Amino acid sequence: MNRMLGVGVVGLLGGALGGCSHAEKTPPSQVVTRTETVELPGPYATDSVRRFSKVRGWAQDQAPVAEGFTVKRYATGLVSPRNLYVTPQGDVLVAEANTELKGVMKLGAKLVGYAGSARTEPSANRITLLRDADHDGVPETRTVFLEGLNQPFGMLVLGDFFYVANTDAVWRYPYPPGATTLTGPGEKILDLPAGGYNNHWTRNLLAHPDGTKIYVSVGSGSNVGEHGLDNEVRRANVLEINPDGSGERVFASGLRNPVGLAFAPGSRALWTAVNERDELGDDLVPDYLTHVEDGAFYGWPYSYFGANVDPRVKPQRPELVQRARVPDVALGAHTASLGLAFNEGPMFPERFRHGAFIGQHGSWNRSTLSGYQVVFVAFSPEGQPTAPAEPFLTGFVQDAAEREVHGRPVGVAFLPDGSLLVADDAGNTVWRVSR
Repeated sequence: MNRMLGVGVVGLLGGALGGCSHAEKTPPSQVVTRTETVELPGPYATDSVRRFSKVRGWAQDQAPVAEGFTVKRYATGLVSPRNLYVTPQGDVLVAEANTELKGVMKLGAKLVGYAGSARTEPSANRITLLRDADHDGVPETRTVFLEGLNQPFGMLVLGDFFYVANTDAVWRYPYPPGATTLTGPGEKILDLPAGGYNNHWTRNLLAHPDGTKIYVSVGSGSNVGEHGLDNEVRRANVLEINPDGSGERVFASGLRNPVGLAFAPGSRALWTAVNERDELGDDLVPDYLTHVEDGAFYGWPYSYFGANVDPRVKPQRPELVQRARVPDVALGAHTASLGLAFNEGPMFPERFRHGAFIGQHGSWNRSTLSGYQVVFVAFSPEGQPTAPAEPFLTGFVQDAAEREVHGRPVGVAFLPDGSLLVADDAGNTVWRVSR
């Protein structure tokens, strides 16, 4: 796949932004995914609306809800915990980072951070380690594992190294197994493009099961290429590198903002959770979960959900639209689906085994709130989705009419005992879901 795909050949139709009225409406279309028929309205079937949530936090007697499960605080007092990683020794690493104030969007007089979540404190730019040595569900050790980073998100232990994906580069550090803090110098192994629309700053990491390759997710720097695709080189892609950072190539492209990365149990298929584009109306475009094939193109910015053409992008690339892949599972429009983890642990009931859990950070570009939950997608033992997404962990919305929320889930990860951890970056909490 050519990493220069489409560079410098598109612009945007002026005036096709939220708040405008549109005389022509495109008829709805149907897209058949692996699990359901998705009814897609035409572009601008409704106007694009900016409705940001108001984070109110959690009282001590409040928590999210998962029917049939217990939900408790695993860690509190964090500063925007966005992503989670469980080491081979069972330690939990928490990437604490948020949109830097210098990078927020200004809408009127209001500063708005990632997906409309304004934060006043600077990004912590650190990774915190949590250790629950006696396995009672309460970590008794908490240390600063690594600090002085630049908006860290992706984390990985591979061989003798710990890897972290900052927004602008991938670094690796010598990693003694079981270390509670890293003090040695790191090595930058890969530069990455930084900045971008709606602060697509998260860069995730995932090792191939055989350890020979590392996959790096890089979101777009725009909504639909409005700054020109010269600014999108190496973006809206999943990149593949060797463990030393060499051999970079585009593994898959046309993925507007792929964040969660995971291999499905029962197969060696790579899956990702993707944030789709904004400002086409309330129900366009659904975020999605999809398997990612080597060399495949997934539509961005020219089309979505296969060959549904985005009318704002001119000129089009019909030869690319013709081969754009239809995603596997729709996750709802503007849900900001970010975290992704598959369940293979012993704790949850059998119907949850093999399935995917996805953290939905929540909407800002919709007249009513969407997302603000963790959803579940059932999978077969062979690694194929078998049903549409369903709510699993809810209760993050305090008052939908007033757009008030307690928190916003992002990263998800399973502990060795089979319990699920959920990073709530707006609530500054990591939740543990157990049975």
